[in-house]
Amino acid sequence: MFRKKWQKDFLVIFLIMGFIFILWDPGEAQTKSRRVLSIGTGSTGGVFYVLGGGIAQVISKHLPDTAASSEVTAGSQDNCRLIHAGKADLGLVAVDVGYDALKGVDRFKSTGPIPLRAIAGIFSNYMHFIASEGSGIKSIPDLKGRRVSVGQPGSGTEVMCMRVLDSYGLDPNKDLKPERLGALESAGALKDRKIEAFAWSGGIPTAPILDLAASPGIKIRVLKCDENIDKIIKKYGPICYKTVMPKNTYPHMDSDVEVVAVRKFLVCHEKMETDLVYKILKVLLENQPELVLVHREATNFTLAQATLDSPFLFHPGAIRYYQEKGIKIK
Repeated sequence: MFRKKWQKDFLVIFLIMGFIFILWDPGEAQTKSRRVLSIGTGSTGGVFYVLGGGIAQVISKHLPDTAASSEVTAGSQDNCRLIHAGKADLGLVAVDVGYDALKGVDRFKSTGPIPLRAIAGIFSNYMHFIASEGSGIKSIPDLKGRRVSVGQPGSGTEVMCMRVLDSYGLDPNKDLKPERLGALESAGALKDRKIEAFAWSGGIPTAPILDLAASPGIKIRVLKCDENIDKIIKKYGPICYKTVMPKNTYPHMDSDVEVVAVRKFLVCHEKMETDLVYKILKVLLENQPELVLVHREATNFTLAQATLDSPFLFHPGAIRYYQEKGIKIK
């Protein structure tokens, strides 16, 4: 009798333990302990999207117990709002858009000031105005009355395009036949002759424009757009600067082109953990060559340049890292 009872009890215990083992998956437990970070990037084809994916890979590879994913977004405006709403942990943001978000003005009146904090300056976006050679468009004023993509809604391209056009006295909604497309869609539309020109704010070279310029039967013209930068700065603040797009940037460019550029920063919310921000910046800078393999714009992401031209306060975690490296934060 005792033996039968012992066998019965053992069987019950065995079944219970087996059931617990089935329910408890060690792999799942480990996954749940991993921190997952979301990074707002940009539209498919742009440098934000490509380099943002590289940033996610480096963080996931080198930061223990952390997985990062890059998210396709409309760009800078979208990324600011996603961080504000807690739907993104990190974001790539253009200085001009971030400056507005910090103050809660223009497109951020509905959200109010967003407490963004800088982690590092990554690269600069060059303002592209691309026209087809056969369109007869040779300057920004020539865009009047034409079919022009002014950038995807929610993007930094849209913001800077509007401001450059305004500096030339053009209202895109009244003086142009506007479309609102990302880089990939704009390049395709120009190739198919659905538009005559498009604006794009991005690193160089931007892959869809590179492909467009190399297409048989297509010749593009990059328009000079820096003449009225003083008006832009006077109206909107120190958000951009003049630079030169080298003639070897895209096929068949005949000369260097003077354009407007804005710095791009990796940012987060002011409440992000100090130690986490420190570790993110550390693994990104110490593994910068891996980012260069993703896109050559990452060559501009260096310790010497990471703190330049920021309208944002730096996050305490970033300040801690820079101070360790002897970099003074102004």
